[in-house]
Formats: sequence, C-alpha cells, structure tokens
Amino acid sequence: MTPGVVNPAPTGHRRPHTVRTSFTSRVGRWSANHPWLAIAAWLCFVLASVVGGSLVGTVQATTQDSLHGELARADRIEQAGEFPEAPAAESVLITARTGELDLERAQAVAVELSARMRGLPEVARVADPVTSLDRDAVLVEVEMTGSANDADTRVGPLLEATTRAQQAYPDLWVEQVGSASLAKALTETLAADFVKAELISVPVALVILLFSFGALIAAGVPVVLALSAVAGAMGLAQIASHVFPAGELVSSIILLIGMAVGVDYSLFYLRREREERARGRDHRSAVEVAAATSGHAVMVSGFAVMVAMASLFLVGDNTFSSMATGSILVVGVAVIGSLTVLPAILVTLGRWVDRPRVPFLGRRIQRAERSRFWAAVLRPALRAPLVTFVLSAGVLVVVAVPALQMNLKRPTVTDLPRSIPILRSYDRLAEAFPSNDLGTGHVVAIRTEAAARPLVEREISELSSRIMRDSRFAQDRPPTVRKSADGTVFLATVHVAGTSDSSEATQSLRRLRTELLPQTVGTVPDTEWAVAGRTASDADFRDQMAAALPPVVAFVFGMTFLIMLVTFRSVVVALTSILLNTISVAASYGLLVLVFQHTWAEDLLGFTSNGAVVSWLPLMLFVILFGLSMDYHVFVVSRIREAVQRGVPTRQAIEQGIVSSASTVSSAAIIMVAVFCIFATLSIVEFKQLGVGLAAAILIDATVIRAVVLPSLMRLLGEANWWAPRFLASRRPAHVTRHDSDPDSDTQVILMTGDR
Repeated sequence: MTPGVVNPAPTGHRRPHTVRTSFTSRVGRWSANHPWLAIAAWLCFVLASVVGGSLVGTVQATTQDSLHGELARADRIEQAGEFPEAPAAESVLITARTGELDLERAQAVAVELSARMRGLPEVARVADPVTSLDRDAVLVEVEMTGSANDADTRVGPLLEATTRAQQAYPDLWVEQVGSASLAKALTETLAADFVKAELISVPVALVILLFSFGALIAAGVPVVLALSAVAGAMGLAQIASHVFPAGELVSSIILLIGMAVGVDYSLFYLRREREERARGRDHRSAVEVAAATSGHAVMVSGFAVMVAMASLFLVGDNTFSSMATGSILVVGVAVIGSLTVLPAILVTLGRWVDRPRVPFLGRRIQRAERSRFWAAVLRPALRAPLVTFVLSAGVLVVVAVPALQMNLKRPTVTDLPRSIPILRSYDRLAEAFPSNDLGTGHVVAIRTEAAARPLVEREISELSSRIMRDSRFAQDRPPTVRKSADGTVFLATVHVAGTSDSSEATQSLRRLRTELLPQTVGTVPDTEWAVAGRTASDADFRDQMAAALPPVVAFVFGMTFLIMLVTFRSVVVALTSILLNTISVAASYGLLVLVFQHTWAEDLLGFTSNGAVVSWLPLMLFVILFGLSMDYHVFVVSRIREAVQRGVPTRQAIEQGIVSSASTVSSAAIIMVAVFCIFATLSIVEFKQLGVGLAAAILIDATVIRAVVLPSLMRLLGEANWWAPRFLASRRPAHVTRHDSDPDSDTQVILMTGDR
C-alpha cells in the first residue's frame, strides 16, 4: 500500500465483526418505531415556533443597525445635537398633461389642495406653492404629523385628497410623491409579488414531484414538509430578531431557501426509500437504509449550508446577520424534519405513499432502473476524461469571464419598475425639481465646541457659497442648515444635480469629503464632521463589501474543506469540492453580468438595466450557492463512495454513483431552478438578480458540473480521489454490510460511520 494512501475498501465478501449504526440511522429507526410520537412532536414544534414568534413579535432593523465608519460617526454627531425627528415629507406636483402649463390655473389648484391638506389631522404643515425655474410645474410640500417610521400607514388620507384633486382637474397631472407614499406603494407591490410567488411555487413543485414520483401522496409529502419548515423557521426568526433585528429581505430569503432545500431533502430521502423497496425491501427496512444513506447526506449538506451562511456574520452588518440567521434557521428546521418526521410519515403511510397513482406516470413507482440518458451523457467523461474536463471546465471559465467587468450598485428609486404608477410621478417630479429627488443629497453633520461656534458658522457660509458655484451640486436651492439648541451641532443638507447614484453625486461626495469640508469646516480646531446620505451610504457599503469578501471566502473555503474531509476522509475529495463549487459560482457571476449589465434581456425579464449588479448580491450568492451546491455534491459523491467501499473499481463506481443518483439530482435541481425562476419574475430588480443568479448556478451545478466536470475529474484522479494522511486512514469507515443473496447489488449500504 502506498504510504498516505488508503485503499477505499476491502475486496472480500466477509461480514463485519461489529456494526455500529450511524446517527441518522438511529434517528430514522426511532422515528419508524414511534411514528405517531414523532409526527406529534413535529407538529408541536412547528406550532410552538409559529405561536411563540407571533407572541414576541418581530424587531425590525433600523437604519442605525447597519451604520459603519463615517456614516456611524455622522449619526453619532446628529444624535448629540438632540434634533427633533424629521417629519415625513410629501410633495404634490402639478403639471400639464399636454402643451404648456396654465400657471395661474395650476397655482389655483395648488391653493385649493393646500387648504384641503391643512384640514387633515395627519398633516402638520403645508408650505406655500413653489413654481419651477422653467415655470412648467407647481409644487406643494407637505409635512406629516407623528413619526416618520410609520408614516406609510397614515398617508392614505393625503393620497385620497390628491386623487380627488386629480379627478376634479383631469387636464392636469396632480400627483403625490414622498417617502411615505413610496413606501406604501412598494409595500403593496412586494406583498402582491410574494403572494404570487407562494401561489406559484407550491403548484410548480408539486407538478415536478408528480412527474418524479408518479403518485399524488408521494409528491405532496415533500411540499408539505417544506411549507411546515418555512412556517416554523418564520416563527423562530421572529424570536431571533430580538438579537439580530430583522432586515427587509429575511422573509424572502427564508421562503426562497426553505422551499428549495425543504423539498430537496425530502426528495433525496423518498427516492432512496423507493429504490430500496423496488429492490425487495419492506417499508421499515427501506426507511432505515434511506436514513443511513440519504439521511446522512442530508445532514452533511444541511450542515454545510448552515456553516456557509454563518460566514455572513463576519461582514459585521445587521442586514447580512439577519439573513444568515433566517437561512440557518430554515435549513436547520428542514434537516430536522427530514431526519425525524419524514421516516415516521413513510412508515405510517406504508403502501399508501404510492397512491393515488397518476395516469401514465404511475408506472414510475415500480422502477428503479439505470438511466440510459445519463449513462450516455456520462460516457465521454469516462472514456476521454482529460479532453472532457478541459472542454467542459473551459466553457464554464469562458462564461465566468464577464464577471471581471462586474459593476456594483445599490438599487435606488430610479431602478424600480415604472409599472408602479407612483414611480412615473416620481420621474416627473425629479425632472421639474431636481433638488427634490428623494434620497438625493448629502447630509453633513458637524460638531464643535461652544467657543468655536462663530468660526464654524462662518465656514459653513463659505461652504455654501462654494457649493452654489459648483455644477455638480443642485443650483435651484442652496444647502439648508439646522442647528442644535446649544449651537454646537449643525446638520447641512446639500442637494445634488442628479440622482443619488449619478456620476455627479459621486463626484460631489468625493469633493465634499476631500476638498470642501477640509478646507472650510475642517480648519476650525476641535471640530469634527462627517458626510452621510444615500450616495455616501452606497459608496461606504461597496467599500465594506470589498473588505468583507476575503474573510468570508476564507471561512467558507476552510469550513467546507473540513466538512468534506470529515465526511469522506479524503483530502482530494475536499479540495475538488471547493474547486468545482468555485467554478459554478464564477459562471453564475458571469451570467449575471451578461443579463443585467446589458439590455438584451430587459423585455424578457421585465426590467430596465442600470448597468450594474446589486452590490450585496455577489457576497450573498457566493455563500448561498456554496452551501446549496453541497446538496448535490454530497449526495452524488456519497453514492460513488458507497460503491467504492463495496470494492467496485473507481471507474465503475463513478458511473454507478452518478447514473443511480442522476434522476434524483435532476428532479431536485428542476425544483430549485423553478422556485428561483419565480423570484426572477418579481417586480424588484434585486429579487430578479437573486433569482436568476441562483437558478443559473444550480442548473450549471446539477448538469455540467455533476454530470460532466465531476466524473471526468474523478476519472482522471482514479484511486487518488481517496487519498488521506495516515491519521485519517485509521479513522476510515469499517467494512460494509452486505446481502448474502446479492453481494453485488446496489443495496449494499454502509451502516457504519465510526472508527474501527
């Protein structure tokens, strides 16, 4: 035997002297022996999670939860000034539908509407009407009462007043835009989108499972378990929000990942149980075999997903921490359900799991045959592994090349779909009054000593003068300055000529931070300043992502290597897992750039390209995909390893493992891709990009990677696939359990995972 290389299995047919069953096998056996107790315990767990979450409620993340660096310093300075909370502001724009605006008539409408607004209890102040520089628009600015945090729930009466004015003057545009009305419109749009996603994802998964299983109950079990896992995780996430406040994407991530992995894990388990029954085992024995094999693969892959998601805590941003928490919870709940309640359900249902049969599809129940299609796909990788590997991996690398040109950007109001009516109103407002563009502008926070107050006020005046002479800033209104009660803290709002993500805004931010402020306010001793605002937030967020990427990647690579090493006791398998997953992720990045940084797919997916990828998406995609790719990798390599440990030569084991698992992996991948594609149909570009990125990566991973690149690479490596240092060699699994009547059957499964 070569030093440091361990033969994968003995070649004889002798029985093991002792057999110690795996953890998943023991759990599956307990559930099979106590099915009603296991089912009752699962229902109680899900119900307790949902009720507990409802009772404690959700702590929503605030802006302050995600502030870092200069933004955090600006917030600290503002808090020191004890300024009253800024009210929610709404703007009513009056313009001509066609031709020139009758200015006198528009002003009369503005006066009438202002009087109506002042009579509303939700309105604190209505400013005098303002005419645009081009005299083609009139603006009425309204401040609301109460907190700005819940203004979207109270803005309805203002919108109704504006609607009545519009109905009274149909020849004019009378439109309302503001932070509260925009938030209300987006909330309603997102709610409708997610209802659509939920209503579509369940039937789609069910139809795919019907084709996979040929029976209604067998198809329904994974869907029901996935939905219960999502419900339980939602409740637990509400409880967890008291530690990691919930971001706006948490529920979406839980639904997205929960439906995907929940169905997949159950599918792996059910297909293996059915295979064993087709080979002559009774229901209970088939469940135990599925627990020992597919159950083990589910546990390992689920743990890999959770560990990968845990890397998001390294970012140090609450948005990522809350998404990590939600993902870990839903994957953990899905794994627990697959290992505990699923065996109990299968034993309880017995033969009923294959009822009622679907016409023309029900015959699949009787089959556990070798897939001719996948055997044909696999043939080039086994016969010409070097050529196949170079060509297939080369194609994926070419697909990944556009990722080198990836531009990152956080979406703004300008990136939202214009199918939402209020956004068309927003466009007209931004055109008529550029400085009123919501979210555009810099907030300069300044704090000084009481003695230096006159000097600071003089320098702020000089700063305003320089700004009004610079074309990168809005010229239709000067900066507005607020001062704290004690006169030591100042907040200056600097308006920008353009949107918050425009080149003018970025240049003006750089000029403020590096030139204007250091040359004015910065010259006053004992004075500190910081620039906040949407443009500053975007720039600092990109810097934060760039700084977080190396430690996150190192953590995911390191933990994935350890998990695969412990699972398969092979250094080579661990390293190739990282390599293949990296290729898959890189290819999905390239496709994202091709689709969303260009315009060719705009009509197909219903979006307007902003020439960029959402700035948080690459990091999030890397983590999610690296975890989800483990599902298929662990499942496929486990089947190959089973064959090797039975003494099957590596080349034949690769073919057996991939062909025997191909239909299961295909069904699981189709479900994942279908669920992710549903998210690509949602209105918001962030969800479109997330859905397309995940769907593309899973499709590549389950087809090209698992059916072409993986087998060709393993064929090239041969027995070296199972190389391990001596200290790991002593901890390899012992002999395998065999059926005397059929020593070469695929039903020879490993029931022992401990030390010799």
